[in-house]
Amino acid sequence: ALKLYPQTELKIATPLDYQVVQRNQRGKGTVTISGAITAALLEEKHTLEVRRDGGDWKRTPVRWGNATFTAQLELQAGGWYALDVRFVGPQGVVAAASVAHVGVGDVFVVAGQSNSANHGEERQRVQSGKVVTFDGSKWQLANDPQPGASGDMGSFMPPLGDALVARFGVPIGFIACGIGASSVREWLPAGSAFPNPPTIESRVRRLPGGSWESKGEAYAMFISRMSDVGKNGFRAVLWHQGESDANQADTSRTLAGNLYQKYLTQLIQQSRKDIGWNAPWFVAQASYHIPGDEGSDDIRKAQAAVWKDRIALQGPDSDAVKGNYRDSGGKGVHFSGPGLREHAARWFEKVAPWLAKQ
Repeated sequence: ALKLYPQTELKIATPLDYQVVQRNQRGKGTVTISGAITAALLEEKHTLEVRRDGGDWKRTPVRWGNATFTAQLELQAGGWYALDVRFVGPQGVVAAASVAHVGVGDVFVVAGQSNSANHGEERQRVQSGKVVTFDGSKWQLANDPQPGASGDMGSFMPPLGDALVARFGVPIGFIACGIGASSVREWLPAGSAFPNPPTIESRVRRLPGGSWESKGEAYAMFISRMSDVGKNGFRAVLWHQGESDANQADTSRTLAGNLYQKYLTQLIQQSRKDIGWNAPWFVAQASYHIPGDEGSDDIRKAQAAVWKDRIALQGPDSDAVKGNYRDSGGKGVHFSGPGLREHAARWFEKVAPWLAKQ
């Protein structure tokens, strides 16, 4: 009979519980199984075996590094899968461990300002049980607020994820990076110069000649969060930003549309270089403030120009989501509960047809 060796511990580092691995064009995903096992037992020859959902054990090739190991397992898109991992030695099972929820589906990075983050009027909850969010160290159900983004209230991610789960039948993951009230200028790489400052100056600095530059803090965070899931580790970036560049009360801080287009293009292209692959982007039309200041033609044209130049794909027109879809009884810039769900529906209208073709 197989037996567990006493005082032997198998620790699984990846996959994490509730992790979603990005599926590929063949509808499969490669799950990296890594961890550590008691070093004293490595003198024996151990075989790694893995099973899914209580099925048959399958011997899996493994690479050793001192007391650590790495293996790869290809799974069909779907989940949640329960993975059991064990090492078998000459006298039986050496050690075993399990991960209860592993998925292969689609992961989206969400970035921009408050309406890409947790500033909606009503927290949203996952209904399907298959929408999760990653904060850089752990995965969890994507009930608002989303970790990694500013704000502590509601977002469009839970209802968008639920709609994608219903349409495609795979788990959905989000990496939320949005920063409330941020200008595109604040998202640029460190040292990127521009002629006039945004309204908030904490992430920029003035240069001796009178121009300004980004400190690069938001960009560094953004690149780190995208890189956490590795090359081709997510499906697309969903970018929702522009309000803090449009129609500022201090007009000296408003960004001209041609410069918005230039800086957003720079951000997209440089980020692709720095993460090492050509990640798709969706760019929303976002410039709404309050009733009476319902959009900037200049910023909207700049966002549309990024689509027309094929730098990014067309996101939703969220400026059209107004009235009772906005907070404070329609008087605010952020979305109400119904507005968050409408915002999600508009993202779905843009993302789902594209995703069906991938």
